[in-house]
Amino acid sequence: MTVIALTIAGSDSGGGAGIQADLKTFSALGAYGASVVTALTAQNTRGVQAVLDIPPDFVATQMDSVLGDLAVDAVKIGMLSQPPTIEAVAAGLRRHGVRHVVLDPVMVATSGDRLISDSAIATLRETLLPLASLVTPNLPEAGALLGEPMPLSEADMLRQGRRLLALGCPAVLMKGGHGGGSESTDLLVTAAGEMRLEAPRHATRNTHGTGCTLSAAIAARLAAGLDLAEAVREAKAYVTAAIAAADRLAIGTGSGPVHHFHRWW
Repeated sequence: MTVIALTIAGSDSGGGAGIQADLKTFSALGAYGASVVTALTAQNTRGVQAVLDIPPDFVATQMDSVLGDLAVDAVKIGMLSQPPTIEAVAAGLRRHGVRHVVLDPVMVATSGDRLISDSAIATLRETLLPLASLVTPNLPEAGALLGEPMPLSEADMLRQGRRLLALGCPAVLMKGGHGGGSESTDLLVTAAGEMRLEAPRHATRNTHGTGCTLSAAIAARLAAGLDLAEAVREAKAYVTAAIAAADRLAIGTGSGPVHHFHRWW
């Protein structure tokens, strides 16, 4: 059986995040990757220079085209910057009934550039989050989804994770990459309990696309048939290794990408 994963996200012209990072991750983890482009960005390792949103009806047409033909095992959702686009994606998911949906609520690029409108945050929370199998916010994104400050402690991460569960998503991965200390700690929060995932924090500025890569890796492993906990563990290990190998690449003059193909190059 061919494992197929679909990314619904924005394009990163610099190749380090978004659709490009997702497709690289799918390939590295043995999944055939398909894509629905929600926005075009003029972007490089120094930042985002411009964003061009794809019309929502064309986003919907892309979804129908792919999901009407390919037997997609999992969907990863990334950058959705406007409410009509979020609504179009939610409607497409309801039409096609994909089993695994990993929602990465992309709001700010690694460079600090804002990628989503304020009105879109409420639409994302109310319309799309209840359709996801897993939502993967980093700490600033979790706070923004809840209208609260960014969590500063593990206890705050757990509390906000539980609040996000109450909004209708069955699982939340609170990503601790914005925290401090020598370890990067994530918390997988479900109704059954919590799972703590630790990894060494590597000193590198080449972390562009880490969030996209992690959510895509989870989707790829879910598509392959792993249960949620094992998919998250394997995805965390893959991203940690990709960050550790990032300085083997020389890409651009700013925040470069992680090394998606560290096992082969």
